[in-house]
Amino acid sequence: MSETPSRDFIRQIIHDDLESGKHSEIVTRFPPEPNGHLHIGHVMSICLNFGVAAENGGRTYLRLDDTNPGKESKEYVDAIKNDVHWLGFDWEDRLTHASDYFGELYESASRLIESGGAYVDSLSADEIREHRGTLTEPGRNSPYRDRSVEENMDLFRRMREGEFGDGEHVLRARIDMSSPNMNLRDPALYRIRHIEHQNAGDEWCIYPMYDFAHTMSDAYEHITHSLCTLEFEDHRPLYDWFLDQLEPPHRPRQIEFSRLNLAYAVTSKRKLNALVEEGIVSGWDDPRMPTIAGMRRRGYPVASLREFVARAGVTKKDKLIEMGVMENCVRETLGEQAERRMGVLRPLKVVLTNYAQDQVEMMEAMNHPARPELGTREMPFSRELYIERDDFMEDAPRKFFRLKPGGEVRLRFGYIIRCDDIVRNESGEVVELHCSYDPDTRSGTGSSDRKVKGTIHWVSCEHAIDASVRLYDRLFTVVNPNAESDFHSVLNAQSLETVEAKLEPSLGELPVGQAVQFERLGYFCADEKDDAPAARVLNRIVTLRDSWAKLEKQAMQEQG
Repeated sequence: MSETPSRDFIRQIIHDDLESGKHSEIVTRFPPEPNGHLHIGHVMSICLNFGVAAENGGRTYLRLDDTNPGKESKEYVDAIKNDVHWLGFDWEDRLTHASDYFGELYESASRLIESGGAYVDSLSADEIREHRGTLTEPGRNSPYRDRSVEENMDLFRRMREGEFGDGEHVLRARIDMSSPNMNLRDPALYRIRHIEHQNAGDEWCIYPMYDFAHTMSDAYEHITHSLCTLEFEDHRPLYDWFLDQLEPPHRPRQIEFSRLNLAYAVTSKRKLNALVEEGIVSGWDDPRMPTIAGMRRRGYPVASLREFVARAGVTKKDKLIEMGVMENCVRETLGEQAERRMGVLRPLKVVLTNYAQDQVEMMEAMNHPARPELGTREMPFSRELYIERDDFMEDAPRKFFRLKPGGEVRLRFGYIIRCDDIVRNESGEVVELHCSYDPDTRSGTGSSDRKVKGTIHWVSCEHAIDASVRLYDRLFTVVNPNAESDFHSVLNAQSLETVEAKLEPSLGELPVGQAVQFERLGYFCADEKDDAPAARVLNRIVTLRDSWAKLEKQAMQEQG
């Protein structure tokens, strides 16, 4: 896999700006709001902003857009920094906050008032909404729109000093209440919030709105290319209006690109927060969540996520990417990296009736079929084994090449065995198989030319490690849950299944964060939160094959 990007339209713009001499250095920023955890859409923005700067010897700021203290916390700040670092990017000494510029933003807002570009409005929030108009009807001027510069300056100063209550006044830009662009209908610049800020403490009781803070922070940091997703395209005229009015020494340029939307997932922070708050998932880092924390805990390698966003590409058109594309990136990465092991998820006991009671043999097993440098390991083989319940069928069809009554199968790295008898419990359920092994068919000895069509995995009962294994699936049953009026109605009740598995003994030493392939089953890793040496808890990262591929392709075609 290669992360070398093609020259998309943003990279072409940057290339042209450097070639023309418009810029001698590229400076970008990644400006997340610390009001939730980052998700797969942010991976695209992180890779783009840090990537285009690095490709051109430039710099990137990690700027925390902390202008809404009621929804922000240090927990989210720390999580954002951890996620960006985990993806492999370093902001060095360029960690900033919108709150770092509260003083400069206040001065810039004051300059707008002095130039007649802003006024203090005393309408209530409902009244402002009523005056704003609709997409088909122009707005109406506030009765406070024509206050004098002196009165506006006095009111704004008193807002800053804490004289008024929340919502009593708001500072608005004076632009055009009849503009077809709703963002230009005298947008709010500052509101009163008597609440402590996670970074600025209780120094401020008025806070700037996002559009104003974001634009001017870009200017203060000498950002050359402010890369935003398409929902900010209609905000660009306001971005440029602020720059035109305030004429900062440096003028950044906003460019929009399409969001990365993932099939069978939601990335709205409101919906993600609802999943957490309602207990539908165990937290922001639940491995079913499309958050970076969730994907890291599930075991997705960094390289696979970066490859995924590279394949998705940077375009101007909104797109919905198949979940299978991301999962295939994970499979390709882990297929090269992960050592092979054997685990039985749904155990069925096998007793080799002609194998000595106390005998134990050590079978040599390859750690990776395509990477001999990873060596081999020894697996204990004994009279009593576990096999996968699905590898036995009593009334098997003709092309079933696993174990069946009277049938033979090879045990991987072991012997050929034949099923001779079935043991049932009182309910008639098969609970044990009595088999016989052929001692002349040990793998690797070449002592027998006898072949069978099926090979299955196994573990020794006496030596097996007990583990709870979590099998994850898509969180939603439809390709685009965002299109549903109530996303709760399309939740996948089978998105998590926990099984009590039996694993080969070497997995008792599996470090947290290291992925392995369970032969024939998929890729797994120890859960970073719940796993313990005495009580192993593993997550299935991804299956070996995409069982949703055909269904997902059909659903994506129907979506257009």
